[in-house]
Amino acid sequence: MTMLTHNGGPLERSLYSSERPDPAAAAAAAARLAMIKRFFMHVLMLLGTGITMAAIMALKVAVYLPRFIHR
Repeated sequence: MTMLTHNGGPLERSLYSSERPDPAAAAAAAARLAMIKRFFMHVLMLLGTGITMAAIMALKVAVYLPRFIHR
């Protein structure tokens, strides 16, 4: 009997299992991955916008500050 049983853990699928992957679970996982990617793309967009605005402000300060110091 031990020759016919699967040696892996209780949560592992055997190599030659007749069970097919659940298509609903695969679709849910793909949707969750898309949602996570969308969230991180928004975070990157906000960070890029903030960095761009900070760079523009730093350039303006670098241009106008010497005028105020020397007067």
